[in-house]
Amino acid sequence: MTIGDVPGINEGDVFEDRDALRRAGVHKASIAGIAANKKEGATSIVLNEGYVDDVDEGDIVIYTGAGGRDDKTGRQVKDQKFEGSNKHLVTSFQNSTPIRVSRGFKLKSKYAPEQGYRYDGLYFIESYWMEKGEDGFLICRYRLIKAQEFISNSNNVNSDHTRSPDRKIVTTTRIARDSQLALGVKELYDYKCQVCNTRLECVGGPYAEAAHIKPLGTGHDGPDIIENLLCLCPNHHKLFDGGGIIISDDFSVVGTDYKLTVKSNHDIRNEYISYHRGMWNK
Repeated sequence: MTIGDVPGINEGDVFEDRDALRRAGVHKASIAGIAANKKEGATSIVLNEGYVDDVDEGDIVIYTGAGGRDDKTGRQVKDQKFEGSNKHLVTSFQNSTPIRVSRGFKLKSKYAPEQGYRYDGLYFIESYWMEKGEDGFLICRYRLIKAQEFISNSNNVNSDHTRSPDRKIVTTTRIARDSQLALGVKELYDYKCQVCNTRLECVGGPYAEAAHIKPLGTGHDGPDIIENLLCLCPNHHKLFDGGGIIISDDFSVVGTDYKLTVKSNHDIRNEYISYHRGMWNK
């Protein structure tokens, strides 16, 4: 399965039907909305009839995972799980690999084509979580951000007749974050992780990451304020964003001996901690 662009296929190309989309190599699954495998993760999705909880804002898509839907009504009748193709989408997130996105004419969105299926380029999964959907069942959710790729000349030949590797610059549409706030929370904790107290020393100085408790953007709309930020090491940031660790209202880390270090002048809001637990139904 091809990850990323398919040679010869351009963004905006329209295909008559799903079979034409499959033959072109854009989306290999004949029926399923997610084309994926265990090793590589998801390679493409098709937005067509969709789930009732889907949100399409063009460059940002809040996508609902597969499973648990009634074939006749299209409504959710049981919980989804992070397994199968839903888990493969998580693999794409963890590997930071792009996903081809196509839209079909049945999609209830102003971005849908009038007919056929249109290839709309590459997207990256920025985050994923679980929540109770409109029909009252748990659904797997993914926030996809469109990527614009600019590929340099592939015929880069060096003076010794060797070929330089192709280089590509990837830019994504992202929410503007206050870098001073992120720096502030790191300095407040002297770049030590609030979970494990680890301080990473790199050649360029200490390193830590600022993690939003209630995520920003469509689907969450968390605020970019210090009360919604944590200073974490990369491992615990990844675990926190992926539901691997959950924080109680007393700031203990569920299932571990850790307790969040909280400075007296850092007013972490319990409503954001509670929201994060709710993302993982805990």
